[in-house]
Amino acid sequence: MAQDKYSAVWVSHSSMGDFIKCPRAYYLHNIYKDPQSKRKINIVNPALSLGIAVHEVVEGLAKFKAEDRFKKPLLETFEHAWKKVSGKKGGFTSPEQEAETKARAEAMIRRVQENPGPLLQKTVKIKEAHNGMPPNYFLSEEENIILCGKIDWLIYKPEDDTVHILDFKTGKNEENEDSLQLPIYQLLLKNLQKRKVTGASYWYLDRDDVPKEVDLPNLDESYERVYEIAHKVKEMRALATLEGPQVFKCPRGEGGCFACKPFEKIIKGEAEFIGVGDMNQDLYMLE
Repeated sequence: MAQDKYSAVWVSHSSMGDFIKCPRAYYLHNIYKDPQSKRKINIVNPALSLGIAVHEVVEGLAKFKAEDRFKKPLLETFEHAWKKVSGKKGGFTSPEQEAETKARAEAMIRRVQENPGPLLQKTVKIKEAHNGMPPNYFLSEEENIILCGKIDWLIYKPEDDTVHILDFKTGKNEENEDSLQLPIYQLLLKNLQKRKVTGASYWYLDRDDVPKEVDLPNLDESYERVYEIAHKVKEMRALATLEGPQVFKCPRGEGGCFACKPFEKIIKGEAEFIGVGDMNQDLYMLE
């Protein structure tokens, strides 16, 4: 099959995560478009909004030279970032809920300000692709599958000209060992830049003053794992063009599961429309 980025099946950590949890959720989150607005749908909630604001502030430091990153107090930058997710825009159902979530986020920002360690080192950047798309490459040219993803932070190691992956975590749970996140990051770095990847860390900003180093997966195994899921996504999408979206079934049956039920509520008119997001999606919040 000829390479064509417009007709290709695009996969990411987020979309494949949806597919693994529930093919129906994958369809509703990544393919379905509202018949009236012709836009995809998404859900805003406090945990997601906290993550968006904190990531914006911390990842934004990479725009500056290492010696300039902490000249301005991070909490000042955070206040601007928080305005974008304040109130219903962030899925908050009450001022009390927002205040509690914001306090958690501010504690994370203070933790970074007081423990800048790895963020004082030089970084490596992967350029965004054409039209502002995230970094991407053909996972399978033959099957016209593109893998895309954005890596939070890349620490440059000048002593051996290598890079170290740093991922910021704002949730309360640890990343599962079988997560596809590091395999995807590895594949992107292998194909989009020349330096060797020699390490990876997760920084759990809710609790840890320093990042927690984790083992890098085997590169060949990473490809096999990611390709296996991506291939299943491609096959089901192809089947859906012939038989319709009903091929994307919830593993729990018609009653739905935790992953697809929230999107089903939107379709049933049981969610509140908030507005159109930065990614041109219709945003909703649930009661």
